[in-house]
Amino acid sequence: MSSRLKALFYYITARLLLAPIMLWAIATVVFLLMRATPGDPIDAILGPRAPEAVKIELRERVGLTGSLLSQYLRYMYDLCHFSDGKLQFSLGKAISNGDSVWKIIKNYFPATAELAIYALFVALVVGLTVGIVAALNPNSKWDVGGRLFGIITYSLPLFWVGMILQLVFSVQLGWLPIGTRFPASAAPPVQVLGLYTIDALLKSDWKGFWTSVQYLVLPAASLGIVISGIFERIVRVNLRQTLLSDYVEAARARGIKPRAILFNHALKNAMIPVVTILGLTLASMLGGAVLTEVTFSWPGLANRLFEAIVGRDYPVVQGVVVFFAVIVTIASILVDIVNAWIDPRIRY
Repeated sequence: MSSRLKALFYYITARLLLAPIMLWAIATVVFLLMRATPGDPIDAILGPRAPEAVKIELRERVGLTGSLLSQYLRYMYDLCHFSDGKLQFSLGKAISNGDSVWKIIKNYFPATAELAIYALFVALVVGLTVGIVAALNPNSKWDVGGRLFGIITYSLPLFWVGMILQLVFSVQLGWLPIGTRFPASAAPPVQVLGLYTIDALLKSDWKGFWTSVQYLVLPAASLGIVISGIFERIVRVNLRQTLLSDYVEAARARGIKPRAILFNHALKNAMIPVVTILGLTLASMLGGAVLTEVTFSWPGLANRLFEAIVGRDYPVVQGVVVFFAVIVTIASILVDIVNAWIDPRIRY
């Protein structure tokens, strides 16, 4: 094994060992924040006039009895413990209806995943296109427009963008549906992966596919456009620097066509920072998905998290946040591996 592969192996091992510590810290912070907020979750679920005996029974069932320390220790034990010689992970059960948090994630996460995939596609297409055009035309109106695009989209409130798109394309023009994921009057595609567009394609349900795409356009566009500003700024800056580098000048001197220089040399190196920030972008998308799903009444896990926060459903909030934290942690590790693979200059 080469020294570089050994260094990469040690780095990945260290990241994997640190990941549980980071997840423990996130779970602890969420646990404390939920209990630091005012109000009683039992009163929020049952109402203040519910019989005291019913409140006590529910409080004991969901683990809200005893001191804060005892609640924390019980929560951490349920989160990760050995049972029958196997490592068990339990995120608890919802206070509102008793459903397992894992079941809630299974039912609601596919909608969030589908929205995130299409929003990331929109962000990459729009951001890379604007960034490349701006970098290829320095100090021109295209460059100024690209810079303005990056600044404006990055600073726009996500919920405002969603409402504007709804007003224009749904209310005024009537081209697209205003919200939710599929019309209530029609049966959704037969579930395979939980992603309506993919499920419809797998079953050759072209009508269901087209309907799913129509309902996806506005939420994916609103989230993708806001995030595209990140990619535009990074691509514009790095591609411009790459086009001014010595090896690009040498390629021009050898008579290589500009298109070949752009795609085979400059753009490949300028894309390395884009891969680097994909992990951070995923975290931004999961946060932005909450506002997008609430704005468009999208029945995803982020919307369910918002409902749990409003209803003070401790187990659901804690479980969903830990689940999102696991996704971001895994994504950041994978991005580091891919980044090291495509850029041999990286040392760990």
